[in-house]
Amino acid sequence: MWTYRISTILNYLGPGPTCYQFLSYRLSYNSFFYPFFFRLSTLANPELPYNSSIPAVIFFGDSIVDTGNNNNLVTIAKANYPPYGQDFMGGRPTGRFSNGKVPSDLIAEELGIKEALPAYLDPNLQTEDLRTGVNFASGGAGYDPLTSELASVLSLTDQLELFREYLTKLHEIFGEDNKNKILSNGLFAVVIGSNDITNTYFGLGGQKSHYDVPSYTDLMLNSASSFIQELYKVGALKIAVFGLPPIGCMPSQRTLRGGVLRQCADDYNQMAQLFNSKLRAEINSLDSRYPKARMVYVDIYNRPLDLINKPQKYGMLLPSLSTFAFLCQYTCSNVLDYVFWDSFHLTERAYRVVVQQFLKQNLISFL
Repeated sequence: MWTYRISTILNYLGPGPTCYQFLSYRLSYNSFFYPFFFRLSTLANPELPYNSSIPAVIFFGDSIVDTGNNNNLVTIAKANYPPYGQDFMGGRPTGRFSNGKVPSDLIAEELGIKEALPAYLDPNLQTEDLRTGVNFASGGAGYDPLTSELASVLSLTDQLELFREYLTKLHEIFGEDNKNKILSNGLFAVVIGSNDITNTYFGLGGQKSHYDVPSYTDLMLNSASSFIQELYKVGALKIAVFGLPPIGCMPSQRTLRGGVLRQCADDYNQMAQLFNSKLRAEINSLDSRYPKARMVYVDIYNRPLDLINKPQKYGMLLPSLSTFAFLCQYTCSNVLDYVFWDSFHLTERAYRVVVQQFLKQNLISFL
């Protein structure tokens, strides 16, 4: 039995929260996600690395975890230009929607698997990277197929097809046993859904004219459930499904719908909470239905909301309204003081702070 010392490192962490830069609503056709992950230290069996339990991480989703799959797509949902990536390794933009690492990178790093999680469509992807995990996420994607269509990015169906291609490569290069080891013991994460609400329901997608809130969240839920079951059918057994953050509190929505005081947009947050309650129930049901698998719902609503409302509590020095410097034209020099990088996305340091709850509460389920 492993024992873990969970080190809360709120004052740690490399390139951190920066001021978010407003690059226009169209450019930021992506979701606001507050990823997860903090450092864990092994107390027992120190000779065994984490990846003896979790040999690989595989991500599906949107811009919160995309590490560059959109770079060669014909889409406005891109981040492969400065100042994105200014604090990433080498100080260069790679297609990550932040100043540095995003959650998919951070979990690979914290599990001791590798420093960053490469995009599957990266033309420079190394063969060895296939064995320790890759990323299929695409900024701008959603549960609703229309969401991905509007942004001209990889839908969940597209991501699943690429995953099947990836499994074929694993079999051909590393053999069936290694492929099955990754399917059985790898961590599969699904981080998506914010774009459906911000862009497709309330925004340009116009789905609000066709669905009320309960019926649209049902549409999202049906897509989520189908995708998760498809992952299970191809062999994935450890699946973490993330709910939605308080998307009404992202800078874009506070500016566009928060009034003169730039308050959080309650209708967005209420819809996110409704979807989260449905998703939690569905994941619990699927977990019971498939006893060989471990399917876990991950709450990322409450901790991010606390970070937004009380940034000083987490080492962010600026008060709440300063944290939403929406029209900042250039990347801010004091990046460690800010929660948001742009109008939708957190900074690397904020991501690290927020995601500690995931590792503390949920990682043990997959070991």
